[in-house]
Amino acid sequence: MLFTPSTRKNYGYDLFDDFFNDSFFTAPAARTTSDLMRTDVKDDGTNYLMEMELPGFKKEEIQAELKDGYLTICATHNDNKEQKDANGKLIRQERYTGSCKRSFYVGEDLKHEDIKASFENGILKLQFPKEAPKPVEEVPKYIQIDG
Repeated sequence: MLFTPSTRKNYGYDLFDDFFNDSFFTAPAARTTSDLMRTDVKDDGTNYLMEMELPGFKKEEIQAELKDGYLTICATHNDNKEQKDANGKLIRQERYTGSCKRSFYVGEDLKHEDIKASFENGILKLQFPKEAPKPVEEVPKYIQIDG
């Protein structure tokens, strides 16, 4: 009997469908890069508010760096899945390592202290001023001399 795609399903011969429908292939690690790091930047008048989607990542796997006027967000994910049979023999082991990175020019006057960041429910939120705060020039303070 010739097993065409339609007869395979009718007779239960869908080995490849079962294999590729495994949760490993639909895990966050298998997403395309267009699904990762989608970013919205809003202007509230005095600040920029940035929201970046990082689904499947934990807070510990994300780094934000400010260097030479560029804000760089890097996320790295490592996953190791292991299955053993009843006797403890390994029957399946899969590993995944992936990372993604984006940079945004925010100006060379911005300092680390000017940026506020939080991460919740797969969304990284960053807030920073549109213009870097000007350094306050210290006005000389004179001591009053009595006399």
